[in-house]
Amino acid sequence: MSAVNRDTKSQSALIALARTRRMQRALAHAYLHRDAPLPTLHSSLGYMTTTARVTEDAAEIGHRMTVLGVARLEGVAYIVEEVGEHDAPVVYRLYMRGPRQGHLVPLHAWYDHADGPAGIRARIAALAPLLEPAPPVPREAWMLSTRIVQRRALRVAGCASMPIRKFALQLVVEPVSSFGPSGRSTVTAFLQPHARLTDVWSLARPGELCDAAVARVTFTGIPSGTGLSKDTVVLLTAGLADDTADSPA
Repeated sequence: MSAVNRDTKSQSALIALARTRRMQRALAHAYLHRDAPLPTLHSSLGYMTTTARVTEDAAEIGHRMTVLGVARLEGVAYIVEEVGEHDAPVVYRLYMRGPRQGHLVPLHAWYDHADGPAGIRARIAALAPLLEPAPPVPREAWMLSTRIVQRRALRVAGCASMPIRKFALQLVVEPVSSFGPSGRSTVTAFLQPHARLTDVWSLARPGELCDAAVARVTFTGIPSGTGLSKDTVVLLTAGLADDTADSPA
């Protein structure tokens, strides 16, 4: 019996194999589309010049997220999203460890038999004293970089006006210095691929170094009128967190 080749299980060998397969797929795709015309500058700019907003300006405020507190035994931070003055806020669990690390999971059970917005707010008020606070820290210690992963256009049914721009926008939050927690996420933005880092909360215990934090990023995430702002939160850890594609936030 031949000895097991352990090199094939090494990280470098797996990376080389992945690159080889990506190259094979790229060559196969190029061969299948070898007779297709090359895209011109006119057609590339056409996407940006023929998509626009589809509704009138809206007076509503955007969606706002805050950190309610941390439950360390559960390994989660509770996030509250305000979606309107007369609507029930949405409560999420942000997992700080495990296979769901960095993912926002809404508390569906709270809304199955809730007594309207007042009932949800009463539950939030009862939960808050049981959680450890997450103190805010200066956001200037981190920087936000964005990258458009995909461009698309969304056409509203029954609307004869131009389609609305839609972007898959990758967010990467990193410390300004070479030390500190970092993280990333991907969201769906509309109209314009702009985002800004608005707040950062520390998840560390009092007196400890900030090795974990939650960053709030605001972007154009509601396709109404000129576009309303929407928040998402990004878990920052000592190792760059996995990409949480199309976060519900």
